[in-house]
Amino acid sequence: MTRTEETIQISLSRSQALVLFEWLTKQDDSDTFKYDHEAEQRIVWKLQSQLESTLVEPFCEDYLSILELARVKVAGE
Repeated sequence: MTRTEETIQISLSRSQALVLFEWLTKQDDSDTFKYDHEAEQRIVWKLQSQLESTLVEPFCEDYLSILELARVKVAGE
């Protein structure tokens, strides 16, 4: 059986997406976050880019408050 390259979709709530976006951005900016392979870094960049193009919250003046509410919501799930 041959596997074909197919697209998959992952569903996240807006709060989950915000928390993930912030974490990916923080990890990618960190000198301690190491990739074992260039492909891993490219995936992080792709996820960040897709989240950034979808989310408006990171560009809001009160982003830190919005993010904190999202973290509380996700932690309580």
